[in-house]
Amino acid sequence: MRGPTADGAKVPFCNAKEEISARVETSEGDGGQKRPDMRGQRQNIVWRNVVLMSLLHLGAVYSLVLIPKAKPLTLLWAYFCDVVFLSSSLRVTAGFVSKWPHYGFRAFQKGTRVFCLFIWLLFSLQNDIFEWSRDHRVHHKYSETDADPHNARRGFFFSHIGWLFVRKHRDVIEKGRKLDVTDLLADPVVQFQRKYYKISVVLMCFVVPTLVPWYIWGESLWNSYFLASILRYTISLNITWLVNSAAHMYGNRPYDKHISPRQNPLVTLGAIGEGFHNYHHTFPYDYSASEFGLNFNPTTWFIDTMCWLGLATDRKRASQQVIKARKARTGDGSI
Repeated sequence: MRGPTADGAKVPFCNAKEEISARVETSEGDGGQKRPDMRGQRQNIVWRNVVLMSLLHLGAVYSLVLIPKAKPLTLLWAYFCDVVFLSSSLRVTAGFVSKWPHYGFRAFQKGTRVFCLFIWLLFSLQNDIFEWSRDHRVHHKYSETDADPHNARRGFFFSHIGWLFVRKHRDVIEKGRKLDVTDLLADPVVQFQRKYYKISVVLMCFVVPTLVPWYIWGESLWNSYFLASILRYTISLNITWLVNSAAHMYGNRPYDKHISPRQNPLVTLGAIGEGFHNYHHTFPYDYSASEFGLNFNPTTWFIDTMCWLGLATDRKRASQQVIKARKARTGDGSI
């Protein structure tokens, strides 16, 4: 769902400040000719994504009609897959956001990483770990610019789902090539998942959730497919997308009023922790993604439990002194 992988991803990160906006450049490979400035031009529509997303959401709407006809166990299974044990939001927050893009904690046992992170991530069908993490790092470094894959300055629809309907802006690709992703390339779990992503994600996101109700308690394949796969997946996607859209447009900014990400309580409830988005962008290394720790933050509960069981370690947190100083310096005074 994130678009084609950028070439040259091994190029180390450059610490020098770079021009963020799209600009006219000269390239020796182009014979010294100026490259066209893409700013203001309409990007090419990816019709495949438009069709697939339209069909997916139409299927989700149709799934609502099937709810009264389904067995209660099927509805519980769909809930169990997406909210209780295999919560897509928890996978995205604990796995993608805290572990691989920012290394907010360290899951040191490979078997634990495979089970708790790699397997869970498959259910979300939001691209492989490498591609998601790379784009998430670009999003943080160049937030609300043309280099941001889902730039909220282009409106709610674009940041929510529209960015999937067009080709990536040139700046997203160019800036992504300059990030240091050698840690991802060296991670065997990341590379294994990337290699077998397509077949494994189809099995885990659609086949397994569909077959369990049909095989174990005799639900029809039709109901199983639409309720446990299509409806569940669509809800999961939209909850995750709200972090890109609503949490970048609506809410207060107690930690840094100069950036777009906000504290959005409604998104926090749905995305179980990611709604504390002004905090997350101000202190991206904090594994909790929130100043409030365990309060209204199941992701923190999950990571803390892993650490308590000895399955993860080295949790990183912003100190209270640092948080208070930052709020006093750049916050909007809302808390």
